[in-house]
Amino acid sequence: MLDKVQEDRLKKLQAIRELGIDPYGHRYDTAEEMGPLRARFEKWETDNGGTEAAKAVQLKLRGDAAGRVMLFRDMGKMIFATIRDETGQVQIALRKRKPASTPDDKTAGREGGAAQGTVDDTSWKLAALLDLGDIIAIEGPMERTRTGEITIWAEKLTLLSKSLNPMPEKWHGLSDIQARYRQRYLDLASNPESMEVFKKRIAIIAHFRKVLQDKGFVEVETPMMQSVYGGAAARPFTTHHNALDMDLFMRISPELYLKRLLVGGMSKVFEINRNFRNEGIDTRHNPEFTMMELYQAYADYEVMMDITEELVSTAAERLVSPKAIFQAALKVAESINNEAMEVGQAFNKLPETLQTADFVAKTKTYLLSMVDETDRYIKLALASLAAAKTRDVTGNIVLPYGERQIDYTRPWPRKKYADLVKEYAGVDWKDEPAVRAKARELKIEDSNKDLAVVVNLIFEAVVEPELAKMNQPVFVIDYPAAICPLTRRKADDPSVALRFECFVAGMELANAYTELNDPAVQEENFRQQLRGEAANETMRVMDEDFVTALRHGMPPAGGLGIGIDRVIMLLTNRQSIRDVVLFPLLRTAE
Repeated sequence: MLDKVQEDRLKKLQAIRELGIDPYGHRYDTAEEMGPLRARFEKWETDNGGTEAAKAVQLKLRGDAAGRVMLFRDMGKMIFATIRDETGQVQIALRKRKPASTPDDKTAGREGGAAQGTVDDTSWKLAALLDLGDIIAIEGPMERTRTGEITIWAEKLTLLSKSLNPMPEKWHGLSDIQARYRQRYLDLASNPESMEVFKKRIAIIAHFRKVLQDKGFVEVETPMMQSVYGGAAARPFTTHHNALDMDLFMRISPELYLKRLLVGGMSKVFEINRNFRNEGIDTRHNPEFTMMELYQAYADYEVMMDITEELVSTAAERLVSPKAIFQAALKVAESINNEAMEVGQAFNKLPETLQTADFVAKTKTYLLSMVDETDRYIKLALASLAAAKTRDVTGNIVLPYGERQIDYTRPWPRKKYADLVKEYAGVDWKDEPAVRAKARELKIEDSNKDLAVVVNLIFEAVVEPELAKMNQPVFVIDYPAAICPLTRRKADDPSVALRFECFVAGMELANAYTELNDPAVQEENFRQQLRGEAANETMRVMDEDFVTALRHGMPPAGGLGIGIDRVIMLLTNRQSIRDVVLFPLLRTAE
């Protein structure tokens, strides 16, 4: 079937060339994005007395738009289509120009006073050769149809790229999950929801960047290939530099390089970086992922908590508020419904001789798919409206994540690591016999493991599932110092590290320290290997140059790492990291 479709499209490609038209277009920079175009038309209507009054205006507003053909309906003497770009979509209509008509003839193609532009014979023949997926440009007068759909009546049609492979069959886009990940270009082209997720990702990262820059942070770049890896407990990817004949590691964290910049006198630095960890793949982990790390001289982990709250909470409130989702979803639902009505009305006007059984069946299937799609967006709008009402009533910043609502309102609760272990595991983390007994009860292998390692395994097994039940972000503070080799110790209790991790909906969202700046302690921590830690998944990798840098003096500082991909998952309500990474790593397709 695919070969037949491609064969038909290749024939159309040749026919287009025979019309003297380049099927792959040329520069076309006069088009207006469809979102602003629609907004401009709505303002024009308002300025001319509203929708009904504007229809009587003789001099119509003109539109010039370019996009991909997503719907195409050839009604014989008239062709309707919907074209889409990343900002929205618009309906277009084409009619063949009568021989006596010219583009300057203001009555050309009019029926009942409607401002219906027409196209010349070549453009009409070109229109008949269009397929779903083609990229075209349209120019002509604009009008709102009887069903309320904003429409450009074409007077000029330009082909910008002929699509030789068909778009996904279902009207609502590519639905196969693996195909969406492997062919992200089709996912973006056919699923407006996916496009919106990645536009929000871009906006959220830009928001984070602006917040930090407004605080005086400067953005820097550090090496992605490193001779010594460090800054995280993770297995690195390795590569080889041929010219220097040396093995290198792909970055697992930029931490130690950013701290070097503090030594150099840059007091507030951040980097939005790609990291690479040679570990497992699941819904929350991708081997290549995006983090934001920042370091502030003369600060501590309390300051980092405030920054974490501000970044995430303000992003949730300003960029992905339920009201905005509600308005966008309802607008799409209304647009789909209007298009369905247009199709139905056009079908009813067809002569009975053209209403064959096969054509009727296809039209019915098409209309039912549009009804299903309208229903889907209405449900999304209603769910978002419910969340918006929650925000209005409580004054809190509440967003959906799966079946639950997450409250991002500041301040977020702070809970001590030791208290959580005591509350949920029932043991004092410093009571070694009790800790090991609890580990055996939980079937955790504790032999040949240091106490701090066993305690953390209990924390992961017992405490983290409880944190996952909480409907707000939680800062877990003051970790066992033995598992935090880059962190300053508490002054009155050296067994406690001034570290926090932020957990939301079962995910670690952020990790931060009051940074260790004592070179002697840092060197000792690098050399000490805890029993039970995997040798290739530890932060205890000696970096002599970093220790040397500390000997020159690094100011007291706070440092923070935030998982950008997980922030996007939470704020866009996506359950898999692959939904928020444009090109996630996948097994090679067979």
